[in-house]
Amino acid sequence: MRRSPKDDPERGTPDSARPAAARRQDPMSPALIRQLARPVSRTVPWAAIVAGGTLGLLLAWIPRGLVGEADARLCLTFLRAAMLTFALGLAFLFDDPARHTTAAVPARRPVRAGLRVALAAPVAAVWWAAAVALIPAGGRPPVGAVTLEAAAVAVLALAVAAAGVRFSDEARPGARASVTLLVVAVAAQLLVPDRWSPFVTVDDDRWSAAHHQWAALLAASVLAWAAAVREPHRHHRIRLPRRAAAPRPSTH
Repeated sequence: MRRSPKDDPERGTPDSARPAAARRQDPMSPALIRQLARPVSRTVPWAAIVAGGTLGLLLAWIPRGLVGEADARLCLTFLRAAMLTFALGLAFLFDDPARHTTAAVPARRPVRAGLRVALAAPVAAVWWAAAVALIPAGGRPPVGAVTLEAAAVAVLALAVAAAGVRFSDEARPGARASVTLLVVAVAAQLLVPDRWSPFVTVDDDRWSAAHHQWAALLAASVLAWAAAVREPHRHHRIRLPRRAAAPRPSTH
């Protein structure tokens, strides 16, 4: 016998009459994300990001303050130093003093992490536009190519920071992430052979090939960040049923 919708407790009951657990809000709903935006913005370490951005703008301004014609190599060097400095500030983005108390909110970890990135992205875009504008026009490198470099370095910083959150219980892993990023940048500058180095100048014949490497680094960093912000897997032990003891032979 087929039950009617009125008799079906799942289909026939209106949403208003269902228990609260059945009317739980969708973790990906725009309404929930809007509700989380303000409290998440309060926990973003803006001071570290502003400090890194301010120092980066000072580095980008140095070629403008020098006397004489702007040197293209010098301008590129200071612009790369500026993007690294800002990325060191971004490495603190996932620092959250209330990390262990917000783990039970309805939004999943990728949503919370993505919300932090969405809040910082406009700040990063405005900062990068200002840094490029500070470079003298006569020595300014191709904007598209250096923007690719800046994006790769920034996303790499986010990936290292997200890995610090995933593989540790620290509420503030940003300091360790920034040191790791700095060590990686210095090691790449000193240890990578010249023919493979991505840090080439504009007049170098390997400029285009080097930016294929930057594009690959950007793609790899995006994938690493996406893997690091996933919800951790809960490992469950599988208990095998115990075998029934064999009956003992009778001694009679």
